[in-house]
Amino acid sequence: MSQFDVNQKSIGDPPTQKNLNQNQRHDSIIELVINEGSVRIEDLADRFEVSVVTIHRDLDMLDARGIVRKSRGVVTAVATSLFEANPEYRKRQNIQHKKELAAEAFKLVEPGQAVLLDDSTTGVHLAELLPQRQPLSVITNFQQIIDTLAPHPGIALISLGGQHYQWSNAYMGSITVNALNSLRADTLFMSTPSIVDDVCFHQHHDASLIKEAMFKAAARRYLLVDESKFSQRALHANIALSDFDAVILNSGVASEHIDRLKEKNINVIVAAKLTD
Repeated sequence: MSQFDVNQKSIGDPPTQKNLNQNQRHDSIIELVINEGSVRIEDLADRFEVSVVTIHRDLDMLDARGIVRKSRGVVTAVATSLFEANPEYRKRQNIQHKKELAAEAFKLVEPGQAVLLDDSTTGVHLAELLPQRQPLSVITNFQQIIDTLAPHPGIALISLGGQHYQWSNAYMGSITVNALNSLRADTLFMSTPSIVDDVCFHQHHDASLIKEAMFKAAARRYLLVDESKFSQRALHANIALSDFDAVILNSGVASEHIDRLKEKNINVIVAAKLTD
């Protein structure tokens, strides 16, 4: 198997991933490219034990969806992929909007509730506020939220477990889904990397499955959305905005989005602007 060049992060000799269907291969390609930043196309063919022609066909489909870019034998992650996937990058984006969303969501939390949080960095801002409402039970698959709430004895913290994905610092997979299927929460606060035609989209299939399982496990569901999500693109359709109890938007969001959602009878809450 060929190695990455000096400008690329080497992954040594990873095991091959053969006999994947096209969707599984696409998910694995996305995860690998996001983790490494750039990967040689011939190395992808070796890793998945398919022809270079097949890999080019896969990459053309992902390129057309704005997930990756092909150039001179190398595939790279584009900004939207990095924005969605890397929590260290995400937590530095739109901080004021995220704080507004968290503050508005916090108003909906009552002591004694079981609160379900996904792997969003907006959820981290909300988690920082939750000790003020203790006692609470908090269920999550996101390591940053676990680390934030673990020191607080008034928070009964339930980590969902499962396979840890470094690119998102979250737990996913069948173990995580099974855990969610056995739990029931009062309230879910969820985010999404992309909204297309007023439907949540996600880059990674496993993450999409976790969000769907979380949605089913909660009695009330709120979507936390900063306005940047309306211009992002992603691969997997997830949950329609109309299915949520309410969509919470940051202050100052364009009126066209508010008007369009209300015309569809979607319950919209616009977060209060925070003062410095």
